[in-house]
Amino acid sequence: MSTEPETTEDAAQRTPGAAAEGGTPGSGAGDPAGPRGSGADAEGPGEAGGARAGADPEGAAGGPPDDDAADEAGGAPSAGAAGTGAAQVSEAEAELLAQRLERERIERRKAEKKGPIDAGTKLSGKAADLLAAVRAVESGEKPVSAVFAEPGPAARRPAPEPVRRTQPVTPAVAAAPAPGTVDGVRRVLAEGGAPEALAPQAATVLGDGAEERLRADPWLLLRVPGVRPEQADGFARALLGAACGPDDERRLRAVTVWLLEQAALAGHTALEMPALTAALAQRGVPDPDAAVHGALAEGEILAFQDGLDEAAEPVDPAEAGEGEAAPEPVRVLVGLERYALAEESLADGLARLIGSAPRQDGPDADWERAAAAARGSAAELIRAVAGHGLVLHTGGEAARAEAAELLGAAAELGLRAWAAVHSPLGRGRFAPQAPVATLAGLLSGAEGPGRDADGALDVDLLIVLDAPQLDVEAGASLVEALPDGARLVLSGDPAVLWSAGPGRVFADLLAARRVPQIASRRPDPGPLGELVSGIGAGELQQVDAPGKEVVIVPVRDAGEAVHRTVQLVADSVPRAIGVPAEETVVITPGHGGAAGTRVLNAALKERLNPGPGRFGGFDPGDRVAYSPAPGRTVPGRVVGADADGLRLSCAGEPVVVPRERVEQCVRHGWALTAHQAAGGRWPAVVAVLPGDAAQTLTRPWVYTAFSRAERHLSVVHGVEQALPRAVAERPAKPRTTRLPDLLRPQTPAAE
Repeated sequence: MSTEPETTEDAAQRTPGAAAEGGTPGSGAGDPAGPRGSGADAEGPGEAGGARAGADPEGAAGGPPDDDAADEAGGAPSAGAAGTGAAQVSEAEAELLAQRLERERIERRKAEKKGPIDAGTKLSGKAADLLAAVRAVESGEKPVSAVFAEPGPAARRPAPEPVRRTQPVTPAVAAAPAPGTVDGVRRVLAEGGAPEALAPQAATVLGDGAEERLRADPWLLLRVPGVRPEQADGFARALLGAACGPDDERRLRAVTVWLLEQAALAGHTALEMPALTAALAQRGVPDPDAAVHGALAEGEILAFQDGLDEAAEPVDPAEAGEGEAAPEPVRVLVGLERYALAEESLADGLARLIGSAPRQDGPDADWERAAAAARGSAAELIRAVAGHGLVLHTGGEAARAEAAELLGAAAELGLRAWAAVHSPLGRGRFAPQAPVATLAGLLSGAEGPGRDADGALDVDLLIVLDAPQLDVEAGASLVEALPDGARLVLSGDPAVLWSAGPGRVFADLLAARRVPQIASRRPDPGPLGELVSGIGAGELQQVDAPGKEVVIVPVRDAGEAVHRTVQLVADSVPRAIGVPAEETVVITPGHGGAAGTRVLNAALKERLNPGPGRFGGFDPGDRVAYSPAPGRTVPGRVVGADADGLRLSCAGEPVVVPRERVEQCVRHGWALTAHQAAGGRWPAVVAVLPGDAAQTLTRPWVYTAFSRAERHLSVVHGVEQALPRAVAERPAKPRTTRLPDLLRPQTPAAE
């Protein structure tokens, strides 16, 4: 591993303005003067797609968070909070009873799909055909054999040609609030001393009657992304005066919901009761238990009682009353309905895939011949898919070739097979005409095979790559869209950062061991593969890089880190490695700070594409990170702008971003965070590790950033021993989810 940078400029030089924005990633998260729309500055799930508004902490989604964000999200409970768990269980029984009606409603909703049709109900489709057939037999019009004969085997269907979009893509935009609504909200914000710039967001979030609702309950301002409790408190005091107090029921409900929303940004789908009450106490709530009770009674949140893992310490039978069985250990979880329903729907859909036999599209001998034609773990993958509705496939970048082999084998067998990737950049690892879509495009109908008459995806086999990026909402939409008898393969690298949204679907399924798991035996090649494999195992090892595949560039401070980064991208890497600047990406831990994406992108634009920023801060030729939805990033380039909005080219497709959404959805994209870069790879990567990021590094972050490089990796290194410590001692931050508990009673353990 070389430690000498390829440089021709004086190392003492500094990029102008590089140190203008001080602090560590995540600094400036709070502003006591009033609410802000920008939130924290470190990368987070809500910001992983590149949006400028909302919370930013990278660690909030499995990466390293800033301390404030971790506290606000109610992340891992403290030792003291965890120790009170047993007491909280008995107190929560009343809360669970209060939720019985809500739970019964959910159960009724599930049962409606399976219930019988009431007599006299008008029938249609297959039910109507069956009734007509029965009546024809009863009347003697047709013989039984003619009506109910078993159909012959269906002819194999040829694999369809993939659907390609050629027209410009205009992102769907939520209906804007009426101008009068925005003006009314603006007046209320002005009276309360809050920034009037929040009016459009607040009007959109609160909907009709936003002005009246905000006057009646000022703490509803907390529903606007980026607003913090202390800021909402100041707004409420200005509007309510002496009627405002810390024990106001409206405040208690709002802060409780806000904490659960922050937990979702940190990747949790629910929080344990002790963690939530401890976080409420930190926020100045006088009676945390009463706050939770109030939010439960109003239906703002839901409570769940789940059994603990089998590995949990059992309860001593001697502690139970005489003649009573020892109580089963349980934990009480509290969450938002949105994620609760998504996780339950995901569990039901997965159980359906696991429990149902896959559709027989050909004799077993055909599958065996396809497996025999493959090699190594690819053959094992094909055999597993032949007999199971859900299969997990793990491995590094080289393992993607096995997924491609499976896709080709399925097409030869006549199956309607498709692959789905997280980022458009993932398509480049398949043949040009392979049936590959982005997962978002597949679910929206913009790409892929389309839907059948029942509204399900018209596929026999779906291979989802980059599976660790799947959150519970996307996962629920995916399994609900699959028809009965379809096969699903979830493939990915378990060592990368988890999804930007809440949940850890792939990791939970791996831990549950309910389905076949095929581990690839194909190692990633070369010095880069050796380096990344060691990081995945918790060891940062020095590797031989005779072709300068890995270069370490030591720096003393953030200003020097910015200067060296620009130098590497613009001069050293193109000259010494032969990779042009447009094929090199910079990855840094957060958006803020003296060497975050904002500062780095400003310096790189000044060097690589200087201009006045005449289109909302952008010029033709600028590299951008476009975020069509939270948690998704599509790299692209600015083409121009007109009355319709900013025109981009993203992965070869034209995209038009309406001008009112440019500030929210588009960032400069020479420098990205690791979450934004997930799912893509570039010929060269410059990973920037400034000194103020030492506490934010984790093993998944380092693994994800370093593994984005195909040919060359430069590490701008200013964290000294914090890097090997992060790799060795800081695995993925735990997330609280319900998926394993929901799957346990529905699916048997895999053999």
